[in-house]
Formats: sequence, C-alpha cells, structure tokens
Amino acid sequence: MKKITEEWINKAEKDYLTVKQLLKGEILVHESICFHSQQCIEKYMKAILQENEIEFEKVHDLSVSLEQCKVFIPELEFHKNGLTDLSIYAVDIRYPGFDISEKELFPSFYGIKWAFCSTPQQLDFLTLK
Repeated sequence: MKKITEEWINKAEKDYLTVKQLLKGEILVHESICFHSQQCIEKYMKAILQENEIEFEKVHDLSVSLEQCKVFIPELEFHKNGLTDLSIYAVDIRYPGFDISEKELFPSFYGIKWAFCSTPQQLDFLTLK
C-alpha cells in the first residue's frame, strides 16, 4: 500500500474514532457527528482512488467520488442514495439555517458501515481491481 494511501486511511480512521467518541457523550453534537461521518467516508474513497492512481477533484460530493470508486468496488453502487445523502453534511451543516435532528445521526454514522461493510482496521479492499 502506498504511503499516501495510508495517510488517507489514517485521517479517515480519526474521523471514525471521533464519531464513536461523540456518540458516547452526554450531549450529542449532531452537526459534528454527521460532519465527521461524511468526512470519514470521503477520505476512505480518496484512499481508494489514491491507491489506484486515479486523480480526483477536491470536492465533498460523495456521489462524484462514488462514480470513480465503483470501478474498484462495484458494491458501493448499492449505497449510492445513502452516500449521496451524506454529502450535505460536508459543508451546509456548518452554517446557520441548517439543523440536524437526532434521527439523522445514526444513518450518517452507520453510512460508514453501510458503505464499507467493515471496521476501519479491516480495510484491505483498497488494492482490489
């Protein structure tokens, strides 16, 4: 595995761990949980692309990354709607006028599991072609 791929995975795993910690808190910070869930998946996808030497744009729209990643992991197509829904948590969530309910928290967090069907430490799919 390439060093830059490992760096992307490490960044993604930190977001994953952040979400897990935030979910244990007395007060759930909805915006942060959803933001870090989206960021985790985005970084995993960029790791896949990086490992396979695919150039990618600096965008937060997971549907764009999905189109590139599904060449390597076709099963991601089954999660297209969920991944697309998570994209709004990258930017919009950080500005006034955008509120998140508790019902939105768990789909965002479990989107990580839905997309990759694995724990972050078991991500060995990066070199699959």
